[in-house]
Amino acid sequence: DSSPSSDIADKAPLPNGHAVENTGSASPSAGALRPPRPQRPPPASPHKPISSTGRNITRGLASCIFIAFEFGFKSSLAAFTLQVLTHRSDLLTISNYLSDIFSFCFLVNMCSWEQRVDQNGHVYYVDHIEKRTTWERPEPLPAGWERRLDPMGRVYYVDHINRTTTWQRPTLESVRNYEEWQNQRSQLQGAMQRFNQRFIYGVSEFINFDPLGPLPPGWEKRTDSNRRMYFVHHPTRSTQWEDPRTQGLLNEKPLPEGWEMRFTVDGIPYFVDHNRRTTTYIDPRTGKSSLENGPQITYVRDFKAKVHYFRFWCQQLAMPQHIKIHVSRKTLFEDSFQQIMSCHPQDLRRRLWVIFPGEEGLDYGGVAREWFFLLSHEVLNPMYCLFEYAGKDNYCLQINPASFINPDHLKYFKFIGRFIAMALFHGKFIDTGFSLPFYKRILNKPLALKDLESIDPEFYNSLIWIKDNNIEECGLEMYFSVDKEILGEVTTHELKPDGGNIQVTEENKEEYIRLVAEWRLSRGVEEQTQAFLEGFNEVLPQQYLQYFDAKELEVMLCGMQEIDLGDWQRSTIISAKYCPILTNHTSKERLFIQLSDDSFLLHFKVVYVVISVGSNGPQKFCIEKVGKENWLPRSHTCFNRLDLPPYKSFEQLKEKLLFAIEETEGFGQE
Repeated sequence: DSSPSSDIADKAPLPNGHAVENTGSASPSAGALRPPRPQRPPPASPHKPISSTGRNITRGLASCIFIAFEFGFKSSLAAFTLQVLTHRSDLLTISNYLSDIFSFCFLVNMCSWEQRVDQNGHVYYVDHIEKRTTWERPEPLPAGWERRLDPMGRVYYVDHINRTTTWQRPTLESVRNYEEWQNQRSQLQGAMQRFNQRFIYGVSEFINFDPLGPLPPGWEKRTDSNRRMYFVHHPTRSTQWEDPRTQGLLNEKPLPEGWEMRFTVDGIPYFVDHNRRTTTYIDPRTGKSSLENGPQITYVRDFKAKVHYFRFWCQQLAMPQHIKIHVSRKTLFEDSFQQIMSCHPQDLRRRLWVIFPGEEGLDYGGVAREWFFLLSHEVLNPMYCLFEYAGKDNYCLQINPASFINPDHLKYFKFIGRFIAMALFHGKFIDTGFSLPFYKRILNKPLALKDLESIDPEFYNSLIWIKDNNIEECGLEMYFSVDKEILGEVTTHELKPDGGNIQVTEENKEEYIRLVAEWRLSRGVEEQTQAFLEGFNEVLPQQYLQYFDAKELEVMLCGMQEIDLGDWQRSTIISAKYCPILTNHTSKERLFIQLSDDSFLLHFKVVYVVISVGSNGPQKFCIEKVGKENWLPRSHTCFNRLDLPPYKSFEQLKEKLLFAIEETEGFGQE
């Protein structure tokens, strides 16, 4: 019997959760029978004399026997050891049994533990004090640890070295890991202390070189829990974000509530809006940028990254569900105006579901795309007198100063502001674009003299000539007033009070150039611009566009003005096996060239051939063979597919395409 029994506990749980009754049996199962013991030991067999090494091992075995009897265990172990000494005389056999004897001697020292074997021959260990079993071999407590019981009879362990207690039984490995962690922590704390000491010395030296100089008397600079710097005025017991050394410079007004001015490492001031958690170089008090007179920051963000960032915020602002817009093609402007202005601005951030009465098309993107294109072509039409072309040779649009003849013109501009914001928010394109100064107004960026060149080059060149030449030597007689014509009526506008009597001289011509440029860029359209921006901000706040410039905003709203035929061809999948007319490379090039030469097909290309982004990346434009030779082409605008019947020639293909574009419109279902 190699499994000792214990009289300490009557029952102990097995590792599988069952209890075992301790009846003196060596097996964990109560029903298992002990094998019969021999009545007398077998006769002694002859053996070789034991060497000195064998005598030492024998002494070790005798010591184990003494320990067993000393602790009062059953004599089965002693008998077993005597049997080994008597009948296992060879050194190899004795050394093999020696490890088992030492293992049991260790268990003797752990008086509460017992080693047993289950029915499958697996060794497990029984703790008779805590009434539990485990497969893992118990280990002695590390040095300095003690096992104790609380008043509730629960076992806990005391660490006399660190003067701590724990419910978990410590092991040599856990104590060793904890000591290594303590050593690493102490080394790290020492390194951090040395680093902080260097930092403190560096800060003290840096303060002496503060470009703004020392604080005024009674002021103190502190840092809050978020490491934001603020200033304390002890005489009035007040705090503020703004540096008192920068207050009152150039008679500036105080910053709005929640704003703070800071400086870059190059000494350039910038402004922090703690309300919206944004930063900007534009002074919220004056609208001027601090970069105009300072070094420019390196442009590091590309347009694609900006668009992804903008789309992310649009998804955050989007509302659940969808909003239905019922409009008729015949009364598109009026119906759209009523639908959009009757909705709450936040509802316009929902997914759009545009419905044209009498058409069975389902709006999965294509119907809304056409609605944006057709409505933008309608509302931005100069015939409505709301917008006008920027110049004779410039077909970009700007607000018409004569739009006030319509008594509801401010409502229409608010409606157009909502509509343009919806186009940006939902990622749709419009038909016609605006002038660059108008985009800068949408972005709330200040206008400059250079912006005048894009809308009126002749007027811009005239101002540059005045700036570069001596007007007194040329004999020019100009005053701080300009003439303007609205609806055939010529009126005089004074650039400053009593400007009609103030002559422009060499000393004040800079002021004249600035005032006349501002007038030319905003002449009589302040109310219309304000109404447009009000409707725009209701749907899409301007702060989400602050990273774009005017040209980037134009690309987001109108797309590319020129179509790259090579890129279009590379982004097209043509099923050559279904379209024999497109089998060779020369024929495909010829197809794209012929499509791009026709103005109506160019319209088709801009509106419908837009590479969208699917779940697996960009969704390419696809041409498939569908139908018979006498059928007309069909387009699937939602997933960029053009169905072409198997035409026999390019002439027939062009004829059918022209007829389909010019004579048909609307959506349907197959």
